Amino acid sequence: MDRRILVVDDSELIGQQLSQLLTVPGREVTVAHDGTTALEWLVERPYSLVLTDLRLPGISGLELIHEIRRRDLPVTIIVLTGHPSVEAAVEAMKLGAYDFLQKPIDTLRLELLVNQALEDRQLLDQVADLRNRLRKRDAYHNLLGRSRRMMDVFARVERVASSDCTVLVTGETGTGKELVAQAIHYSDVTRSGKLEAVNCAALPEHLMESELFGHERGAFTGADRQKKGRFELAQGGTLFLDEIGEMPLAMQAKLLRVLQERAFERVGGTEPIPTSCRVVAATNMNLVEAVAEGRFREDLFYRLNVVSIDLPPLRERLDDVPLLVNHFLRKLVERGLPERTVARDALSRLARYDWPGNVRELEHVIEQCVVTTPGSVIAAENLPPHIVPLHEEPFSLEFDHSRELMELTDEFTQRIERAYLVRVLEKYHGRIDRCASHCGLSRRSISEKLRRYQIDKSDFKPHVRGSAAGKRLAYTAE
Repeated sequence: MDRRILVVDDSELIGQQLSQLLTVPGREVTVAHDGTTALEWLVERPYSLVLTDLRLPGISGLELIHEIRRRDLPVTIIVLTGHPSVEAAVEAMKLGAYDFLQKPIDTLRLELLVNQALEDRQLLDQVADLRNRLRKRDAYHNLLGRSRRMMDVFARVERVASSDCTVLVTGETGTGKELVAQAIHYSDVTRSGKLEAVNCAALPEHLMESELFGHERGAFTGADRQKKGRFELAQGGTLFLDEIGEMPLAMQAKLLRVLQERAFERVGGTEPIPTSCRVVAATNMNLVEAVAEGRFREDLFYRLNVVSIDLPPLRERLDDVPLLVNHFLRKLVERGLPERTVARDALSRLARYDWPGNVRELEHVIEQCVVTTPGSVIAAENLPPHIVPLHEEPFSLEFDHSRELMELTDEFTQRIERAYLVRVLEKYHGRIDRCASHCGLSRRSISEKLRRYQIDKSDFKPHVRGSAAGKRLAYTAE
């Protein structure tokens, strides 16, 4: 890849000379004659190196360096200076310039310094690229996870971000549906407007229309001035409608009309106002059931469900628990709370709990432990008493060398079989026929193994898991 160099000097002669000296295969040299133009070009496209004079028309060289650093542009800066401005060059170094060259320029030193600067910049770019790729492995904007389920979510968010279609985000309470809306919004570089969020469950029906569409002065008692609604405030951006399943039917009809016509009227107004915002809706409700029961409009459901993103509950991505724990610990330190680490036994217990409250519950538990743990390490005994492991201990190859091989082999075989069966039962919600097909065994063989390992298939039925979660929530509320 060509390394791009930008020369900034108000002298056309010096700019031309530097361009000739620096132009070699593998380099692309551009010359700007004022600081304003140079900054515009730096923002528009990536450069590896900038050589700039300090005395420039428009913004000065020092101001240009300050703007480059303020905008965090990944470019190396070399300052060109005359004898009277050496002090300014030192000031430029303090602002983050790589080095400086005095005029008249020593061509040999110029070539050596440019080569070294480009080599260092290439190394910095490689490190930045590696860090970026590592972050992408575990995160997408504010969403965190390295499990396959979360990788699927990241990929889906990335695919829909650049379109303006409506998106329906589903998932249990506490899974991070608003974070998905934020990721969609901030991934779309074409959107210049804001992200506006509305909790439909928190608004009384008589206020919801005014909140969404705004109102004119005198539209109702107390409307002493015109007010813009969320659709108007989100022009060119994203409107996030949380808990959309709680929206009253009368309001659903008005929302449907706006989505169809791409325009709305303020309460008390007659002038249609075009809307250019993208709508992202979220719910923890089964909208298909709500439609069947007459609590949600079928036509609105199809209008919202152009693209759907389903967030997995935390119990289905327990591999992400250590990553989330470390993230929450860092966040708490940034808030001024004491730094803590989590002991292995505590982390093992956290990674085997069912988390009915999902990621939000995990965050609250970590904050509680940070506040209440007297030492610097959070051990298993520091966890709240309701954090009871419901999953098998992760498989380990630690063993006693003094034991016979056959005895160890039998034990490991049983541990592997039991852990495998538990995972498959979880996946198929306790259905023996589907488990047998997955395992390549007969129903009778599966049933015999369940009896041998004292595994109750009913523990994996959806209604049982839900009632167990309810019991745990009731316990924590007492």
